[in-house]
Amino acid sequence: MRILVTNDDGILAPGISALARALAPLGEIEVVAPESGQSGAAHAITFLAPLICERISIDGAFFGWSVDGSPADCVKLGVHELCEKRPDLVVSGINAGANRGVDVIYSGTVAGAVEAAFIGIPSLAISLEASGGFDFERAGVHAREVVARALEIGIDPGTVLNVNIPRLDRGDPRGVKVVRQSTAPWTDTYDRRADPRGRAYFWLTDQGERGDEPAVETDLSAVRAGYVTITPLQHDLTEYRQLDRFERAWPRRPTP
Repeated sequence: MRILVTNDDGILAPGISALARALAPLGEIEVVAPESGQSGAAHAITFLAPLICERISIDGAFFGWSVDGSPADCVKLGVHELCEKRPDLVVSGINAGANRGVDVIYSGTVAGAVEAAFIGIPSLAISLEASGGFDFERAGVHAREVVARALEIGIDPGTVLNVNIPRLDRGDPRGVKVVRQSTAPWTDTYDRRADPRGRAYFWLTDQGERGDEPAVETDLSAVRAGYVTITPLQHDLTEYRQLDRFERAWPRRPTP
């Protein structure tokens, strides 16, 4: 089993080293990750500039490749250029902060896993809910358990399992739940300020609250309740419920 590990917090972030160590018993690990933090980069890719790659060593031992690009760039290069052989699995994380609900649209962590799905490689995105600190070593144990079980069950190519681990400062998770993605939006708030020339500028704050939750359990409510959550994602964004309606309604020109 060849496992490509990536993230969006940067190759020197503690979460990725903890994940690489935790997954080592499951197979051969190769690390390809951004040179610096790419949180919120979503599925950006680099095509107007070259991508600089460097071999990174930690404590005198080779750890992996750094790429001055996005998580999606890292997976593309890892699969096609940097890994010795095509990976069997891609795991992205461990992210410093949960990626629940609509967060998956913005998340570089999830984007790295989705890029693998584009290529046809099964993948998981692993995130740890924020608390007073991040215990990535313990989170790595929970991540390995989820990855090992997912491999036993089998992940279809093109499928991403989005995994969120609840904050660990309150004790171990209460269990594991497979749940749907929340669609509750953020209530965005901005801190307005003025620069020395009197021009307005804005900081997006992290103090917004989520909108109303549906009656069914979601990744948002389950993580809040202390469960590890698993949400299968797909990269096909087609709204099939509307496809037939628009096909019928759209005027068609006769074929010449």
